[in-house]
Amino acid sequence: MRTYLVTGGAGFIGSNYIHYIIGRYGDSIRVINVDSLTYAGNPENLADIEKRSNYTFVHADICDAEAMRKLFLENDINRVVHFAAESHVDRSIRNPDVFVKTNVLGTLNLLNAARAAWEQPDGSYPDDHKFLHVSTDEVYGSLSEPDTYFYETTKYDPHSPYSASKASSDFMVKAYMDTYGFPANITNCSNNYGPYQFPEKLIPLMINNALAGKPMPVYGDGLNIRDWLYVEDHCRGIDLVQEKGKLFETYNIGGHNERCNIDIVKTIISTLREILPDDDPRKAHISEDLITYVEDRKGHDRRYAIAPDKIKAETGWYPETAFEDGIRKTIRWYLENEAWMEHVTSGAYQQYYKEMYGA
Repeated sequence: MRTYLVTGGAGFIGSNYIHYIIGRYGDSIRVINVDSLTYAGNPENLADIEKRSNYTFVHADICDAEAMRKLFLENDINRVVHFAAESHVDRSIRNPDVFVKTNVLGTLNLLNAARAAWEQPDGSYPDDHKFLHVSTDEVYGSLSEPDTYFYETTKYDPHSPYSASKASSDFMVKAYMDTYGFPANITNCSNNYGPYQFPEKLIPLMINNALAGKPMPVYGDGLNIRDWLYVEDHCRGIDLVQEKGKLFETYNIGGHNERCNIDIVKTIISTLREILPDDDPRKAHISEDLITYVEDRKGHDRRYAIAPDKIKAETGWYPETAFEDGIRKTIRWYLENEAWMEHVTSGAYQQYYKEMYGA
């Protein structure tokens, strides 16, 4: 039985990935989810599978080198899918130290633990043992020219403490591949959206505020462009890289769905008004009047866009979910899981929101 170690599996993309691989492979695989359960890690994301015999949750921090070493020592792990990271740019601007610790040193701990467990006396590694490091398109910086895209060969040019820490972790993985022949891949994805996303990110934040009749804060002029990728498409891409991708290669995973932030916000408003029944009292206050422009984020990149040519050519992957379909599915999920939203937006989240956006 192949054993997957998924780091950060209680977070947004990690929990969607665990749902995806268990849905695809069923009881033929074993999944170990290691998560430190920070504000963005939520065990509720996996409530429907937590009692499965082939699923194990381990409450541990990837920054704890001994805990990671023990995890590999006690389990015959074949695959590592490394999601665990601090990922919110705003938080990195306020507290970059945490990002360096988790994203760089945490990744190094995992690499060391996996190498110690997998490397054979002759320096080779067993077949079917792979480490997949999940990264971001933000390491490439900002695109200034229209009709240009990020490729795997694009020069790194990170502009925020978050993207700099992810770039550093990417280079650490590259170094282990080059120095030790460590069996790894790197994926760089565009902006994900879908179920279970913590509402500090644009789409769930706007959904939550619109439903509550609160101001919908938009940075700057709202014309920053991002490439939006439905999270299930991303999970499928990661799986295909593991099954068909070439070792030591980097693969960009993008949605071919470029949208300005302000267009995303307006789409959420119009879709909510369409989906909510006429007798829902919240429908009356959901309008573009809620849009509130706030001071732009420091170092705010203008445009991201990924060219996923390589992953398509080598694995057959392409984004199956059009944005118009994905955003409707996402909004419906949040409407059907309002108790989940209430749980994750209580307590510390309220203090964070007040610090970032004011009253």
